Amino acid sequence: MPDRQKKLLLLGGSKYILPVIREAHALGLHVVTCDYLPDNIAHQYSDAYRNVSIIDKEAVLETARELGIDGVMSFACDPGVVTAAYVAEKLGLPSPGSYEATSILQDKGRFRAFLRDNGFTVPWARRYAEKAAALRDAGEYTWPAIVKPVDCAGSKGVKRVDGPEKLSAAIDRALDFSHSGAFIVEQFITQQGYSSDTDCFVIDGKLAYCSFDEQHFDRKAENPYTPAAYAWPSSMPAEIQTELRSELQRLMTLLSIGTGVFNVETRQGTDGRAYIMECTPRGGGNRLSEVLELASGVKLIQNAVRAAVGLPVDAMDDPVYAGHWAEIILHSGEDGVFRELWIDPAVQDAVRETDLWVRPGDRVERFSGANKAIGTLVLNFPDRKTMDRYMSGDAWYRVLVDQKGQII
Repeated sequence: MPDRQKKLLLLGGSKYILPVIREAHALGLHVVTCDYLPDNIAHQYSDAYRNVSIIDKEAVLETARELGIDGVMSFACDPGVVTAAYVAEKLGLPSPGSYEATSILQDKGRFRAFLRDNGFTVPWARRYAEKAAALRDAGEYTWPAIVKPVDCAGSKGVKRVDGPEKLSAAIDRALDFSHSGAFIVEQFITQQGYSSDTDCFVIDGKLAYCSFDEQHFDRKAENPYTPAAYAWPSSMPAEIQTELRSELQRLMTLLSIGTGVFNVETRQGTDGRAYIMECTPRGGGNRLSEVLELASGVKLIQNAVRAAVGLPVDAMDDPVYAGHWAEIILHSGEDGVFRELWIDPAVQDAVRETDLWVRPGDRVERFSGANKAIGTLVLNFPDRKTMDRYMSGDAWYRVLVDQKGQII
């Protein structure tokens, strides 16, 4: 008798899980996607779809039981990460971490408290479920501060506040994006050089693949804290990278992490200290694991799928990059109608992938969060100097948008 085909339940349906579906199918898995948006693109490529909200843990658990799944993932889909851990724990399935550990990592307030209580370098932060309480404490804050929903990714709802007079509006914005109705006010840590936001991989509790990159931002964007580009390898000082790697391993050990992909945000502050800002048990958005595979040849997504259904994963080591790599998050500076993506012919030889998600005539919106991106460019440069020259400005490409009848 042939072995029963293994079933993988994927929470969410965005374009970012299409490579997960491809890898799962290559491994012979039956893929079921699940969310409350039947028109999401990923459902066109899965083997089956269930219309269930991914933040409803009990409903997803019931669906998983009915399907007889062998694994569950919420790749590049932050709202489903805790649910995936809950379902995996209830059904005795593989998971990067326990439900409790995942709940800590996914709640920015709880995560800051865990780091503080365990002696990590951490900005001061306070978690609130009531706006009035935060406003009462405003006299105790050190400015500038940053206000964030505790449970939302992609820089949605994030706002820097330079004084108490703007705090109320920032809290309202954070609450607009919070699933739980909670937010944090925390110290604004200005990075030295570039902050890092990239994917890593843990195997049986060991940080097997640890990468660092450089985040670049569009300061003209409506939300200047939404990453607009990434570059590998990082120029962060080697001693800071070594310290962060050691602290990330300590974090994984304290939380009894198992096997899986993690999206990790770190930085060196202008105070010279190394900070772990985020560490979530999922692949990052913006195609980070895909670009890392191009840059280092290591199959993070395939290993993540293998781990999710209990298959053995391939051995991994820290990345060795084939040159210098960059990813541009294509976006519009204004609301309007997309016309064209223009790229300077001088840089065409460096372009490895152009992944455009809109067509001429499609409506586009200004860059207020990662969900407003319209595509990506992946580039491979021969040396650091060349990459830095292009990453220091954006005159070599333009997203042309028709706004009020004009091309901008």
